[in-house]
Amino acid sequence: MIIDDLQEFDRYIGLNPLFPAVAEFLRTTDLNALPTGITKIQGDNLYINVQDAPAKTRRQARFESHRRMLDIQIPLTDSEEYGWTPTAALPRGTYDEASDMTMHDPTAPRTAEDVTQTYFRLHPGQFAIFFPADGHAPAISSTGLHKAIIKVKA
Repeated sequence: MIIDDLQEFDRYIGLNPLFPAVAEFLRTTDLNALPTGITKIQGDNLYINVQDAPAKTRRQARFESHRRMLDIQIPLTDSEEYGWTPTAALPRGTYDEASDMTMHDPTAPRTAEDVTQTYFRLHPGQFAIFFPADGHAPAISSTGLHKAIIKVKA
């Protein structure tokens, strides 16, 4: 996992062959002006999903992980808290090939709040990159928020 300010994204372009295109997209696009939903940047290998996430507590958050894609998560309107735990430490979940997502849904008394190893908060102008080894519980917010998720082929 990487956490940084958006203006520092160029530091990471060597980590993935698609990151130079991500950097160019971030330099030339007003993320707040994008429509809600998916905008393709380079087909299915690189796209952005802009969404409105409802308010959610730590206890309500669910861990997710991905196998084929990286997530670059960017809060746009308000701060967003995340839970983080290595994917290997999460309870098993069912992998959905079509969405490239495993939802790790522990049941009481082992909720997402119980298995989180670290919580952190991102603010507008910051980003987090989640790799396949990074289980993450996104969109923890008392008010809900507008956010962008750039999906990058791993």
